[in-house]
Amino acid sequence: MSTTENDLLGNGAAAIDSLPAGHFIGGRFTGPGSRRVVLNPATGDVLCEVADGGEAEVDQAVRAAVEAGRGWRRTTPGERAEALLAIADAIDENAALLAEAESLNTGKPLTVSQVEVPSSSDIFRFMAGAARTAQAPAAGEYLRGHFSVIRREPVGVVGAIAPWNYPLMIAAWKTAPALAAGNTLVLKPSELTPLTALLLAGLTSGILPPGVFNVVLGDGPDVGASLSTMSGVDMVSFTGSVRGGRAVASAAGQTTKRLHLELGGKAPVVVFADADLDAAAAGIRAAGFWNSGQDCGAATRVLCDVSVAGELTERLVAAADSLVVGDPREGGQVELGPLISETQRRRVTRMVDNAISAGAVRATGGGAVDRAGYFYRPTVLSHVDSDSEVAQQEIFGPVVSVETFAGEREAAAKANAPDYGLSASVWTNDISRALRVTDELHFGTVWTNTHLATASEMPWVGFGSSGYGRDMSTYALDDHTRTKHVMIALSGQPEPPAEGVSR
Repeated sequence: MSTTENDLLGNGAAAIDSLPAGHFIGGRFTGPGSRRVVLNPATGDVLCEVADGGEAEVDQAVRAAVEAGRGWRRTTPGERAEALLAIADAIDENAALLAEAESLNTGKPLTVSQVEVPSSSDIFRFMAGAARTAQAPAAGEYLRGHFSVIRREPVGVVGAIAPWNYPLMIAAWKTAPALAAGNTLVLKPSELTPLTALLLAGLTSGILPPGVFNVVLGDGPDVGASLSTMSGVDMVSFTGSVRGGRAVASAAGQTTKRLHLELGGKAPVVVFADADLDAAAAGIRAAGFWNSGQDCGAATRVLCDVSVAGELTERLVAAADSLVVGDPREGGQVELGPLISETQRRRVTRMVDNAISAGAVRATGGGAVDRAGYFYRPTVLSHVDSDSEVAQQEIFGPVVSVETFAGEREAAAKANAPDYGLSASVWTNDISRALRVTDELHFGTVWTNTHLATASEMPWVGFGSSGYGRDMSTYALDDHTRTKHVMIALSGQPEPPAEGVSR
């Protein structure tokens, strides 16, 4: 690494050099024990080594969480809010460090990581407020002579399994509502991207009581499976692939745990002939190639009115060709980093090659970039068959495919065809059309004339194979609580229900 590169991401590199390599259990970092290497996807070189845990470490962390939960669950919403606000402050105070470590670990441009960090602190601030304003039906006599009240209680111990594409932000999405609701947590970051989870754990030390927040490092078949099956875990929150989510659901079913699954998407971008094509192309450039397309809501599947497909494709080619590809250490002008691993690059390569073999036209890009690391050229495919793999399956790479439609009915039918139902966007200057089409689209989030815009106040939720359970918003707080109905007889001898009144 040159002096210039060290200067650019020096804080992150220094943090990695000094980062405890062990698990964070019971308020302290443990000895690393077994180790696994973490690679820098921009170079393919070893970035560092961290602990590699399994069932024993999960059991230790769950025991710590159960013990800590006895006190944490009895804290007031105001007390929990103070802790969450302190965590948010700590994230903001260490924003540069977290962003740089995230970029080194994931390969994403620093500009992408710098957006992720304030989003992470914001969800803690939102949940701090939400914890103090939780709602329930009014207490009262719903049965004559009996007084009812609803208690909102924590679920217990939450096992959270976070993905590699947004390691810090999604860890925050899982941690903040769980803690706000009075739960304790065992977090498993991806084995590919554990660094900012360890930094977050260090920031919580001294803010949260020991054992309230724990981090166990390791892979899915060991740590993830243990969290899914262990009897001390009351809820599993998983973000990842459909295959991974189904494995978690099957394992968790053995102990009937509550489940929260966010399993990816294949977001259609429906562009009508009356849309502002320049704005659509700019939006797809940003939302399709953001984080190298490694986003479950990425705008990688474009459905375009056949009358303007050629014009839009030309704009998309120009947009893709203008992207600056590089290692985040090369400066702030870098817009597109590498894919997370060689395995992921091979998957993207296979899907693009299969699409071209099936008749798609490579309008630009395709193939690996001739340099170290796991880079893939920003790609636009036109004339894509709507039934093909690249149109139906999540690619998680810098690849935008273009299909055509004729009329609203066909547009909606093609948009809804994949099993995923996470997000979609509609591009039109006709507000009536926008309302008609969004009503027909079966997705948890539907944007109009924008894509990938989120807010902590609004839920992020999937339908179909995209899973269930809400991230962000007060709905996430609901998902992390249970409601208990307490009924009190107002007289010594409770009266029987009146005739004709159901119990």
